[in-house]
Amino acid sequence: MHAKIENKRKMRDQGTNIPKPRKSLISLDVTPYYHCVSRCVRRTFLCGTDALTGRSYEHRRGWVEQRLLELPRHFAIEVSAYAVMSNHTHLVLHINAQQAAAWSTTEVIERWHGLFSGHPLTHRFLRGETESGAEQAEVEEIAREWRQRLSSISWFMRCLNEPIARQANEEDQCSGRFWEGRYKSQALLDEAAVMACMAYVDLNPVRAKMADTPEASDHTSIQRRIRALEKPDMAPEEKLPQPAQLQPFVGYPREPMPEGLPFRLHDYLTLVDWTGRCLREDKRGAIDQALPPILERLHIEAPEWMEMTSGFEERFKTLVGNRQRIDQACEQLGQRWAHGTRACERLMPG
Repeated sequence: MHAKIENKRKMRDQGTNIPKPRKSLISLDVTPYYHCVSRCVRRTFLCGTDALTGRSYEHRRGWVEQRLLELPRHFAIEVSAYAVMSNHTHLVLHINAQQAAAWSTTEVIERWHGLFSGHPLTHRFLRGETESGAEQAEVEEIAREWRQRLSSISWFMRCLNEPIARQANEEDQCSGRFWEGRYKSQALLDEAAVMACMAYVDLNPVRAKMADTPEASDHTSIQRRIRALEKPDMAPEEKLPQPAQLQPFVGYPREPMPEGLPFRLHDYLTLVDWTGRCLREDKRGAIDQALPPILERLHIEAPEWMEMTSGFEERFKTLVGNRQRIDQACEQLGQRWAHGTRACERLMPG
């Protein structure tokens, strides 16, 4: 114990970051966007195919996707992108603080009851049976805590992963961990980081050679967005159909600016298709010179973009964005510095 304390003291004296609890790394003051990754413990077959027995567990990917798309009905958290792979999941999540703040006490309680059994007093409140001021005050205090949890990524991931683990263990007739410890998270500090991470997530199956094209990538947000567009009567760009379960694209910044991803859906789909072709055909040495509009807007060159989207997790650490945003985030989080700043400086515009 003394050695552990001494090591922490040395790390602090040398200016080295001491590992921080998750709640201090996920902060709305820093950014509302986060990339979260969960991995299975026995990586080879828990969600894929067991190479020894040949038994397929692919149906569990459907379990994860169904649960994931249900949770935004209860949480003030939107799914920007996702990919459910054979042994891990990638999510890009957006915390909608304004939505949570606008909920009434009744709406908070109803949303929580959709996930958990709740409290006897909150059930009485919904039936109109709480009369005293003390009971009403206690209901408000309970609702305050639940409102915070319903805008917490940690609670979102808990509500996603725990039911899947129980369901898988029941099917396997075993007990123990399904997921490999806690999920990993990366804070996406600016538009370039958000777009690069979303494209990285959407193209996971293509990069892993599980699919040839984005539209053929099962259990991904890009496939769901593309299928929503497969309508006989195509609408204008601003009225293109988008999946209700996913955070919408709302076009480039303007006044008044609606809530959503600040890009055009068509431009993003073009970007993902272009990137997927480069990854699939290994064109990194001779990339098409006609850059998609999003890259021009973000001032990112093709080689840097391909490097980001082919290894987002490996190149970037907990904070992802340009150097100025990283410095601001470190100050807000009480950190002296952050890992991975060199990669951000080299690949992301200032």
